Amino acid sequence: DKFKAVTSTSDDSVTTAVTDTATATIVANIDTQTITAIDGDRLTVSDSVLIQGNLDIRNNDSSSKALFVEGDLRNKKDILDVIQTNDPDAVIHFAGYIEVGESMKNPKEFTLNNVGGTKNLIDSMIQSSCRKVIFSSTCAVYGTPKVVPLSETLPHRPQSVYAKNKSECERLFLEASNKHDFECVFLRYFNASGAMEKYGEAHNPETHLIPLILQVALNKRKIINIYGNNYDTFDGTCIRDYIHIEDLAIAHIAALKKGVSGAFNLGNGNGYSVKQVIDVCRKITNHSIPSKVVSPREGDSTILISDSTKAKNELGWIPKYPDIESIIASAWEWHKSHPDGYS
Repeated sequence: DKFKAVTSTSDDSVTTAVTDTATATIVANIDTQTITAIDGDRLTVSDSVLIQGNLDIRNNDSSSKALFVEGDLRNKKDILDVIQTNDPDAVIHFAGYIEVGESMKNPKEFTLNNVGGTKNLIDSMIQSSCRKVIFSSTCAVYGTPKVVPLSETLPHRPQSVYAKNKSECERLFLEASNKHDFECVFLRYFNASGAMEKYGEAHNPETHLIPLILQVALNKRKIINIYGNNYDTFDGTCIRDYIHIEDLAIAHIAALKKGVSGAFNLGNGNGYSVKQVIDVCRKITNHSIPSKVVSPREGDSTILISDSTKAKNELGWIPKYPDIESIIASAWEWHKSHPDGYS
């Protein structure tokens, strides 16, 4: 089967277009999501939340090939019905709570949703003919590594409940692969960011760095908080690798190909500190963007930079947005035209 897509995703937000003859099921209990299917495909989206303006699926539109099904992964019957009814070739699993700080405050709730929901998905797939899954994982499974950039061979040392959940989900999928011949792909995102003309980041509440900074430039908030300045980095703030949402989309489509399995890091291979990202935002927006150092958040890794050689070699994946300036510029254009997000 051939797949072609454009996907905007930050673990909990996704915009997908799928073309050519194929069927897929996407499961996500998320805040901002747009799914579009064209050219004769069947695409089914199962989500626990349908927020008007955030999910552009028109079930009453005869020209739309995308079907929205309201459901919750914590209810096994919901996802079992979706999979058995639609008989997908593959499942793309984006669903999950993602806020690191919140995961440390509410570990049981996070684990019940993220791990419990994944167990229900796996059990439902076992009862169906679908054996292909693309799992939205994270670079946070590595913790704060001793070596950078990070390769997929590094051991898991998750520092937050959120990262522990993702690591456990990978383990569960691998177990299913060994017992039931699943073909599992783990896409370990670094910091998903940027925007396309129609789609950008708009979480409620917002927790991602670049949208938060740009909200200051839009006078939606007065200041951007820097969570700690005593990390073992050149300027004391955490360092992250940023990857554009369109580049993530391309990787997902490549991962859907038959025979592709295993873990793949998705990042540009360049690290930027929190202070550096703020400075780039100041330059692009021509706004002073005042900042304030506050206490560090529990669970944050010090430095995460990707070695994406494996994705480039095995998926033929080459990022179109290799620098932080182009990523932030795309986000700024979207936020200027969507100052209130999707509302």
